[in-house]
Amino acid sequence: MNPMNHKEVQLILKQLKIQPSKFLGQNFLTDKNLVKKIISISDLSHNDIILEIGPGLGAITEELIKLAKKVYSIEIDSRLCSYLEDKFSIYDNIEIIHGDILKIQIPDNNKVVSNIPYKITGPIIDRIFFRINSPIGVLIIEKSISDRLFISGDYDKFSRISIGVNTFMVPTYQSYVSRKVFYPIPKIALSLIKLVPKNKVPSFFLKKEAIDFFLRFISGIMPYKNKNIANAIDLFFKTQKDTHYTKKEILMTLQKNNYDNKKVFEFEIDEYAKISKLFYS
Repeated sequence: MNPMNHKEVQLILKQLKIQPSKFLGQNFLTDKNLVKKIISISDLSHNDIILEIGPGLGAITEELIKLAKKVYSIEIDSRLCSYLEDKFSIYDNIEIIHGDILKIQIPDNNKVVSNIPYKITGPIIDRIFFRINSPIGVLIIEKSISDRLFISGDYDKFSRISIGVNTFMVPTYQSYVSRKVFYPIPKIALSLIKLVPKNKVPSFFLKKEAIDFFLRFISGIMPYKNKNIANAIDLFFKTQKDTHYTKKEILMTLQKNNYDNKKVFEFEIDEYAKISKLFYS
């Protein structure tokens, strides 16, 4: 049985002796129409290798395995792993992996299709998409975060994750998702989004150390997004134990490379990577 309403989900969880965990971010999908929408915008083919994060009771998984070449489902709850292994035992194109998505070695994949744990949305996005040759992502995430990914000129929503995602990915789809199609009902507003990797990402990011520096850099300057960038960079370097530029050196580096000392939020998305490269050592 594929659980598709609150009562059926509650019944299975009771049989498994599972009380949904807020700590693990367990909100189980109960609506077949939403699953159909997820599958539709995922544009699956028999060549796709799918990564699913937090499959729960397998509402999305059941459709993924019918259409994809291979599905890797990462589940942190061992009880749910056992349930899923039994449920999908007749299929040979799925592997249930017990583990924490932030700690395990991630299998090669070209698409990520998931109702991810909302509490760790940021770290998941960092780990999965901030690299060259990122997979396509179809995700249900917190609406307040999804709004930051679709850059609209809204100063208040412009943030570190706005720059990070739009440096590596192109957000192409955003749709409101009702909280009522989950059990238990989450307290936050949700969105279904699609992220497509950019055709061209700076070769600077071939080195993982460069990506790590870039993410630290934008995290360090975005709290000062209303300051001139030289001031923001100066404040960032004051938090770095191993590296420091003087304010004069920062200004000279920016001027030498034809960057005006304007406010942080006034730069184009692709300029943040280029500026971070100037100070990467």
